[in-house]
Amino acid sequence: MTGSRTIIIGSGFGGLAAAARLAARGHQVDIFEKLDKSGGRAYTFEVGDFRFDGGPTVITAPFLFDEIFALAGRRREDYVEFLPVNPFYRIFDHEGRYFEYNDDLDFVLGQIERWNPADKEGYVRFLETTRAIFQKGFVELADKPFLTIGDMLKVAPDLIKLQSYRSVYGYVSQFIQDDFLRRCFTFHPLLIGGNPFNASSIYAMIHYLERQWGVWYARGGTGALVQALVQLIEELGGRFHFNAEVDEILVENRRATGVRLKDGRVFPADHVVSNADVPFTYMNLIHPRHRGLRNSNFRYTKLTRYSMSLVVIYFGTDRLYRDTPLHHHNIILSQRYKGLLQDIFNGKRLPEDFSLYLHMPTLTDPSMAPPGHEAFYVLAPVPHLGADIDWEQVGPAYKDAILDFLEAHYLPGLRAHLVAEHMIDPRHFRDNLNTYLGTGFSIQPILTQSAWFRPHNRSEDIGNLYFVGAGTHPGAGLPGVVSSATIVDHLITGNVEIGQPNLTHPPAPVPVEAHSGRSA
Repeated sequence: MTGSRTIIIGSGFGGLAAAARLAARGHQVDIFEKLDKSGGRAYTFEVGDFRFDGGPTVITAPFLFDEIFALAGRRREDYVEFLPVNPFYRIFDHEGRYFEYNDDLDFVLGQIERWNPADKEGYVRFLETTRAIFQKGFVELADKPFLTIGDMLKVAPDLIKLQSYRSVYGYVSQFIQDDFLRRCFTFHPLLIGGNPFNASSIYAMIHYLERQWGVWYARGGTGALVQALVQLIEELGGRFHFNAEVDEILVENRRATGVRLKDGRVFPADHVVSNADVPFTYMNLIHPRHRGLRNSNFRYTKLTRYSMSLVVIYFGTDRLYRDTPLHHHNIILSQRYKGLLQDIFNGKRLPEDFSLYLHMPTLTDPSMAPPGHEAFYVLAPVPHLGADIDWEQVGPAYKDAILDFLEAHYLPGLRAHLVAEHMIDPRHFRDNLNTYLGTGFSIQPILTQSAWFRPHNRSEDIGNLYFVGAGTHPGAGLPGVVSSATIVDHLITGNVEIGQPNLTHPPAPVPVEAHSGRSA
């Protein structure tokens, strides 16, 4: 395959991972990016001397990035440093009490003791069962393509045995009785665009994945990891084209021949990899005559269920907030849980209350802000643009409501100390990131939109067109999108790394420590 010309549309983590892997194998890789720099959802915003990671801030399964650099004969540590975050999250209820956890079983059981001692034994059983889900869903299947119904039928009995038909919330509730603790162990689907009340229980493995390899932060922010991959790709001969928006994927005889840009320039290719949103790609970049029923507009406009969107406020202060209960990753839950999620995923209006993810990276890495300053971003899940919400009108008031809430409960004097602000809403995801309906994570991770039922990594209609990113298999989140690049690499090149058990095949799950759960 050496010398093959491969075009990659978009430079989010899926596109960057695919570009690095293919360049390492000798492909001439050209990356076309609509924006002025790489990152996609991980675009870095700069306001004065503050740097804000645009999207993903949680790094799990770091060996997936180590593998990319190793494939090129490099060491990831020479490009970017990963710092451990402990505890992984601090999760607040509506009264400001919090629960936190890490990979230390005794520590977590001690936390559970504070809320409901009777749930300690249930948590140990939950961990043991999620180990099996993790082994099947991540270790065995995350980097395997599901291109035929036969691929799905092979694993269906195992998925049924693992109760994948249950929701994450329903699965956790078998083991945990306390209402707040149930929320603490079921919020993870929200990190990949899913509703815990209908996301398949296969995604309960995220909690186990974090426990297995920890939660990490890239020194310099997620943007530093983006730049590390950009540097690697350029060292391998890859070429970036910024402010270069693709207008159409050119197709002849059911094969992609290249792309045409908005400015009319045409670039030929032997392979095309789209890191653009899958629904957007099919509906806007590929002429309908080249698409079958499975990838028709009808599928994506009428049959597909989409993730929520997001409002994210990036802000900096001219004082430190080390005297508050906040940690690096904070989840602040509303008094409502199921009702709020129902409003966000199925409602047609913006709820008056909200649950928040508050990121405080300067606790781990002060370089994200000037000396004596603090950098934050606060994220609120909101309905996508299928809801009738005029963000031009309601956006400013919604931002004020969130900042007022933070000032009243977590960041005293916030308004007086604000020195940097930037905000994005669903229009940013639609207009700048080209996601259909302005979703934050593309297609929802429900059972009927997972594995073979999800848009495939290789098009059924166009033999040399491939997909990476949140909207294809295995799904959103950094492990998912990076694994999608591994799949595409293997589909294009036929190469599967052999003899690197610590890379391509992750370390085996560690059994849950023998523990009755009866004492902290």
